[in-house]
Amino acid sequence: MQYQISLPEIPPCAWKRPIGLGWDKPYTVRYASNLDDGPWHGMPLGGFGAGCIGRSSRGDFNLWHLDGGEHVFRSLPACQFSVFEQPENGEAQAYAMCTEPPEDGTLSRWLWYPKEKGTYHALYPRSWYEYKGIFQSELVCEQFSPICASNYQETSYPVAIFEWTAHNPTDKPITLSIMLTWQNTVGWFSNAIKSPTIQVRDDGSPEYEYQPRWGDSTGNFNQWIVDNFRVGCLLNRIRLHEDEIGEGEGQICFASITNPTIEASYLSRWNPDGDGSEVWDCFAANGSLPDTEDETPAEPGEQIAAAMAIRFTVRPGKTRKIPFILAWDLPITEFAEGVKYYRRYTDFFGRTGTNAWAIIRTALKHGDMWKERIEEWQSPILKREDLPDWFKMALFNELYLLADGGTLWTAATEDDPVGQFGVLECMDYRWYESLDVRLYGSFGLMMLWSRLDKAVLEAFARAIPTGDDTPRIIGYNKAPAIRKAKGATPHDLGAPNEHPWEKTNYTSYQDCNLWKDLGSDFVLQVYRDFVLTGAKDVAFLWECWQSIVETLAYLKKFDRDGDGIPENSGAPDQTFDDWRLRGISAYCGGLWIAALEAAIAIGKILIENPPSNRDLEPENYPQSLQITIQTYQNWLQGARSLYHEKLWNGEYYRLDSESGSDIVMADQLCGQFYARLLGLPDVVERQYAESALKKVYEACFLKFQDGKFGAANGVKPDGSPEDPKATHPLEVWTGINFGLAAFLLQMGMRDEAFKLTETVVRQVYENGLQFRTPEAITAAGTFRASHYLRAMAIWGIYGVLTEFKEIE
Repeated sequence: MQYQISLPEIPPCAWKRPIGLGWDKPYTVRYASNLDDGPWHGMPLGGFGAGCIGRSSRGDFNLWHLDGGEHVFRSLPACQFSVFEQPENGEAQAYAMCTEPPEDGTLSRWLWYPKEKGTYHALYPRSWYEYKGIFQSELVCEQFSPICASNYQETSYPVAIFEWTAHNPTDKPITLSIMLTWQNTVGWFSNAIKSPTIQVRDDGSPEYEYQPRWGDSTGNFNQWIVDNFRVGCLLNRIRLHEDEIGEGEGQICFASITNPTIEASYLSRWNPDGDGSEVWDCFAANGSLPDTEDETPAEPGEQIAAAMAIRFTVRPGKTRKIPFILAWDLPITEFAEGVKYYRRYTDFFGRTGTNAWAIIRTALKHGDMWKERIEEWQSPILKREDLPDWFKMALFNELYLLADGGTLWTAATEDDPVGQFGVLECMDYRWYESLDVRLYGSFGLMMLWSRLDKAVLEAFARAIPTGDDTPRIIGYNKAPAIRKAKGATPHDLGAPNEHPWEKTNYTSYQDCNLWKDLGSDFVLQVYRDFVLTGAKDVAFLWECWQSIVETLAYLKKFDRDGDGIPENSGAPDQTFDDWRLRGISAYCGGLWIAALEAAIAIGKILIENPPSNRDLEPENYPQSLQITIQTYQNWLQGARSLYHEKLWNGEYYRLDSESGSDIVMADQLCGQFYARLLGLPDVVERQYAESALKKVYEACFLKFQDGKFGAANGVKPDGSPEDPKATHPLEVWTGINFGLAAFLLQMGMRDEAFKLTETVVRQVYENGLQFRTPEAITAAGTFRASHYLRAMAIWGIYGVLTEFKEIE
């Protein structure tokens, strides 16, 4: 039975840009020490925690996050698609499908695709290259990985699917050949420095040395595989110890299909450092390769690559589809030397590092189904006529970080049945799941993969009772401090050079044991994940309860005068960690009140639901819980009236009670937003929240640089700076803006919410910041901290819009 093949329907809301078109004035980095790879970023390919590869809108593969937590950004020209076309009785032409030839002069025999002859589209986890004006055929390459909401298996797979569609609009047959070439990079993605030195950058943040084994191809070899209708090249490496696999070891593979109407040809070994003639001369002549098989391992200093071409004919008016699969099996992530974890996908494909072909077979069998599942997941949102296209675009594209963000997802254990998960705060601040940042930035994960979000919070719950007295020097003020105080909620779950989940509080820019928001952030996120995912997972609440009690008691110690609210110390001791708050602050005080209400609500639930794991049951249950609840109610009694009395100035809530500042803080009522979100008693009465929100919108957004950039974190009522040299107050934080927009929407200010959101989205996607969304942008056209976690807060806007009913 024949079925009609058509060119893929590209969603009109996808982000798009002419292929190869550069940027006149892309945003540049604010601090020289921060990462700035330039604007050539495209959608990443690969499953969560499996490592990912990025391909830009000019067609090159240039982002290599294949070593867990590490960042490599450089183009590998030999990793490339090329297309040959010859109409019947016409002239042949062939191009490598990237608009930039190698800068070092290699592959000089290749002909590179002209700029702006087609369009790149991206709507994560799918993207498309639509080629126009060069070939007589109409060509589209769709690429995706099987990322799908509520999926805890395929979403972890290390695989990318490239589906080429070719349509012949002419009245004569056209012969086409699609070639995929790939350099053998097995063994490259591991730190060559076994004990990396930790240094403090000019901004006070810790960093460590990372030197990938880039170019270390000694012992690499390539094999040509024929497996029924499947054909491909397997890129391998000689192992010194077959029974023990190390980080960076394994396989890479690319493959396609063959049948009587398709000709497959190959060259299993060629030199990517040469002029490329051994590949190009044959391919450009007739679309084929010489079918030469050579499994000779690479000598020291030698580079090798493999090539495969699929040649076929498209009859007049007809359309054909050709799949290519790229898979990698690098099963180990190593942190400090000897600290190794298997990746999540190994639960389904084994841990030997010899399963790339099994992944290929699975993808060829199920690729169509995977794409259908993605379409089914996205379709209800894409069909909504009440949502603007720019919002749909950013909503899905901001999920890129769940693959790109140095992501870890470990194999399952009895204690962690879906494995442990983590995303870096960003590539400049390389530590996992910063709790203050994920207060907004985890909405996407919570809504779409709630079991992973709960796994992160359970890791924090395990860390709270632990202590680490290791001394260190704080970057901000050079003061000595211990690493982790017992009972304190850690700032983060550790870094890739140590032991994530076990050694927390990696950052040393501030002494996070003194922060006044982290404990509240933890309690609110635990209750959020319970309430907004069905309010049934009482076992999750029990897992976190003792840590809730311990961390709230720890935080209450900072209530020096016993008035019910912990005071800020005059040091930057909260998420705005360059910004000094003194006394009771609107930001931390509101979070504290909301967190106490959440803890009371949790305690009442637990009284009615004894734990199935009796080890979690507190002594004298349930009387002990009733006593704890009464304690929190006592703390609240004074805190509520004090908060309003000390901070309300008749129009908005003051920054704090002691500095005397009249600054309008954009995120002053984050605690109120969370209270309303979770159905808790208001932190402040509605009329005061409305007045404060309107003032924030007016001063921080409309009056700050005429509303061109978004809402600044804190300015005077007229939109001017309190201190023109200030850092955080005058930055526009993408995630804080999306959180503020969610609050505006929650309070019925829909037009204002979408105007603010659109302004920030356009700043990102029109200035070369796509797929590396930063924490902060400035009015000077600079940014700070790219690939940032907090920007996924845009899912909070969608959650409020739908009342969180459309989640798993």
